[in-house]
Amino acid sequence: MATGSTSTSNPEKLFFPESGLTKQNVVEYYRAVAENMVAHLRDRPLMLRRYPDGIQHEGWFQKEASEHFPDWLRIETVPVHGTGSPVHHVVCDNPETLLYLANQATVEFHVWLSKTGALENPDRLVIDLDPPRGTAVSMLRRVARQVRDRLRALELPVFLQATGGRGFHVVAPLDARSGYGRVRELAAGVAERLAASEPDRLTTEHRKENRGHRIYLDVNRNAYAQTFIAPYSLRARPGAPIATPLDWSELGRATPNGWAPRAMRSRLARKTDPWSSIGAAPGSAERAAELFQSGE
Repeated sequence: MATGSTSTSNPEKLFFPESGLTKQNVVEYYRAVAENMVAHLRDRPLMLRRYPDGIQHEGWFQKEASEHFPDWLRIETVPVHGTGSPVHHVVCDNPETLLYLANQATVEFHVWLSKTGALENPDRLVIDLDPPRGTAVSMLRRVARQVRDRLRALELPVFLQATGGRGFHVVAPLDARSGYGRVRELAAGVAERLAASEPDRLTTEHRKENRGHRIYLDVNRNAYAQTFIAPYSLRARPGAPIATPLDWSELGRATPNGWAPRAMRSRLARKTDPWSSIGAAPGSAERAAELFQSGE
């Protein structure tokens, strides 16, 4: 397979002004994490967030693969629900693709919850903890543990990611035998039951103006063609924070945006990827739904 040039175009262009990180720094970061990151991108349609002039300027989300992309990139034709033409998504199965896309000014990588071989059946359930500004991180950690415990009670393995933004993702790997409707119904039920137990602190209210100072338990990513931020992706935010998979034992001292490129390189030099086993023993959404209903 051809891989094109390994050089970075416009390497000195400033991408993160507050941190002094250039485009070359961004490409080199993705080179450093490629082995770990590609494992979480492989076989998944991608949505790219590109910033050709750096995050201080307006970027855009890209779903449809560019006609200028080289022939060696893997492009998958993905049907849309309802009316409309199929979308041609890039799929990143190797470090060469990751680095090519980084050189195309992709700062953020967002992935589907299902793979190309079973697009209608997600193998991830994601509950996004979205706090309002000013929420104490100790409260956010407590809620992450509550979501974890609820999912574990349904015999689901549960993983954790600091989003690089304001919150955490609580993620359950699934066996991809259930459709999005079933998985979303399950995630929504868990979130609603938890929010009902602490209505002054938690909410499933979609409208931001109706949430007040409560943490939003967002399950909207559990739907066809929706995405979540890929593990090890940079975020287009000051400080170049990174979406970081965590061990649950790390949560007590973790913050949602506590890792930047230099810290991540040091972390991966001394620590195995906490999500390296995420697909080893996936849970069953059907079994979890049965257990959830029996607990009503």
